[in-house]
Amino acid sequence: MDQALDKAIKVFREQGYNATSIEDLTDAMGLASGSIYKAFKDKRAVFLAALDRYMRLRNDQVASIAGTRGSGRERLRAVLGFYMDSAKGIEGRRGCMVVGSAVELAIADREVATRVGATLARNEAFLADLIRQGQADGSVSGRINPEDTARVMVCLTQGLRVVGKSGRAPADTAAAVEIAMRLLA
Repeated sequence: MDQALDKAIKVFREQGYNATSIEDLTDAMGLASGSIYKAFKDKRAVFLAALDRYMRLRNDQVASIAGTRGSGRERLRAVLGFYMDSAKGIEGRRGCMVVGSAVELAIADREVATRVGATLARNEAFLADLIRQGQADGSVSGRINPEDTARVMVCLTQGLRVVGKSGRAPADTAAAVEIAMRLLA
């Protein structure tokens, strides 16, 4: 099931929810439409399962990246670098399911809006925690507000994902990371 959902994630990221048909999903997932309807109630159920898997996978990736560095500042730089790099090239053009869901569905679908809101809040809390870790180890200024700074960083990273979807993300995202890191001074 996870392999089939991974294929559905790719389709939804590239095409969005409304432009994706059941036929697109059956082709990508390698399943007959009857099998999809047997496993899921409808296209929306496939989408929600794919969105949940996407968010879980991304959270695991980010946690792994954050766990491989030394100071709070270094871990935060690595996480921001991951988000920035995700906006480039083919990965950037595929887009982010969370951003796509927020833009395309959240206004009309309360369940999607709740999931997107929870994910953004979780990302913000994670970044704020990294900032607090940096403050505790002295690598981040104690004068900044972790929650406010994390909120700005979420806006930066998610905005860059929108720019990446359009194909306009800078080839070198290191400058964006450096600008974000200046917020920690």
